[in-house]
Amino acid sequence: MNESPRTFSPVSTVSAGLRHLLWLVLPLVVLVAAVLWLLQSDPLQGFNNGAPPVENLTVERTVLDQDGLRMFVRAGGSEPMTIAQVQVDAAYWQFAQEPAGTISRGDTAWVAIPFPWVLGEAHKVTFVTKTGATFDHEIPVAVPTPKISQSALVSQGVLGVFVGILPVAIGLLCYPALRGAGRNTMTFLLAMTVGLLAFLLVDTMIEALEFANQSAAIFQGSVMVVLVAVMSFLALVAVGRRHGSPTGLALATYIALGIGLHNFGEGLAIGAAFAAGAAGLGTFLVLGFALHNITEGIGIAAPILKIRPKLVHFVGLTLLAGGPAVLGIWLGSLAVAPHWTAIALAIGAGAIAQVIVEVAALLARDGDRKQYTQVLSPAAFGGIAAGLAFMYVTAMLVKI
Repeated sequence: MNESPRTFSPVSTVSAGLRHLLWLVLPLVVLVAAVLWLLQSDPLQGFNNGAPPVENLTVERTVLDQDGLRMFVRAGGSEPMTIAQVQVDAAYWQFAQEPAGTISRGDTAWVAIPFPWVLGEAHKVTFVTKTGATFDHEIPVAVPTPKISQSALVSQGVLGVFVGILPVAIGLLCYPALRGAGRNTMTFLLAMTVGLLAFLLVDTMIEALEFANQSAAIFQGSVMVVLVAVMSFLALVAVGRRHGSPTGLALATYIALGIGLHNFGEGLAIGAAFAAGAAGLGTFLVLGFALHNITEGIGIAAPILKIRPKLVHFVGLTLLAGGPAVLGIWLGSLAVAPHWTAIALAIGAGAIAQVIVEVAALLARDGDRKQYTQVLSPAAFGGIAAGLAFMYVTAMLVKI
């Protein structure tokens, strides 16, 4: 018995689409109705025992000049808050707030205090809210906040070149000497790249979490850093593997990008120290930064030893890896808030993790396909150990 073919009328197709749309809209309608009922009826009023709302205040920037102190604050907590009084060194002072009045959750304001701060002295500022809650902010050493000028930007740019661009360029200058490397040496260099990147990954995450802890609680610092790092890693893996696993110049570019993002975050931190008047970078410290970063150039060169890139490629790789340090110092000197520095470092951590995966995959592909002797060889273990050890020892030169 032959069955006639089923036919679908346009009317039934439209009605089915409307039903699907209705089932999509219905949950939203229920949600909006529940929110409106919650706001109007206030069913939680019965739980109110008279306790003040939870408040939080974070100082994101401090400026010291001839007019006194100016602080950029961000409010947190469960309700809008009002700054009622300000103390400096346990004495009450007049203050001006811009914009004036109550600060909503997540909003910011400038607080100006005409306090005659003393050069080189420590000062303690205490904010007292309308509910009586207090929030302290320490100024360890009072120094004038540097002003942005052409000469200051030039000096910061030179510093960025020394701690970012120059070390990478010196590392890449080792390329001709490394081209004749044998298989074990190649394994050692690629593994050393994994080692130095692993150190950068841990160091970057620790720094990102430190800045996250200085940011306003509303940003959920630690969670924010982890999420941004994971998103950065996944996005770069997706982009990098569009046409298969990157090798050669493409892999070197990703290594330079990961190192560049790390150096951008480092530059933000150095620039923020300048903005706070707290940067005391002596010649020894600058040389320590340069020595610490030289292996970054060698790590970039490792994947391209079997090819002959053009001079423009080396210039591009150098600027990609080291140039962001200059940009970071400039932006950081404009007093970027701690959460932005944490986000930049987290992006760099994700990029470094992506490069570690790709370099490790390259090591595995270059080995014997029937066994994993290349990845587990003494040259590989030695390279990883050498990369970690060199970065750890030279990091001692730049830690204060």
